[in-house]
Amino acid sequence: MNPIKSWSKMDRPREKLREHGRSVLSNAELLAVIIGNGYKEKSAVSLSREILARTNNNLNQLARSSIEDLLACKGIGEAKSLSIIAAFELGRRRIYCNEQAENIIGTFTRVNNIFSLFITINSS
Repeated sequence: MNPIKSWSKMDRPREKLREHGRSVLSNAELLAVIIGNGYKEKSAVSLSREILARTNNNLNQLARSSIEDLLACKGIGEAKSLSIIAAFELGRRRIYCNEQAENIIGTFTRVNNIFSLFITINSS
């Protein structure tokens, strides 16, 4: 394994986030920032790619993962699994707050977002 510390500074997820913003990071890099580090055989980015692959790179499926689902991945302990779950919950709450603040449902997109949110919350 090639540890992230040995990567060029501009290839490291945290530095890339700081210098270029969140939109330039891949899902694996964003997840790597959340989990913080990997383990002896895998960098945080490699571990994040593995986690995403287990959910077919489907963020909605990853967001519905249980602690046990995440713990099944080597290198993911309770702290990392809880960090992932908490990050997705904050995302869900942000969507809910935005929809509540608008308070008017006038487009198909808004209706779709609300129904998706309730389906996600109710299936968790």
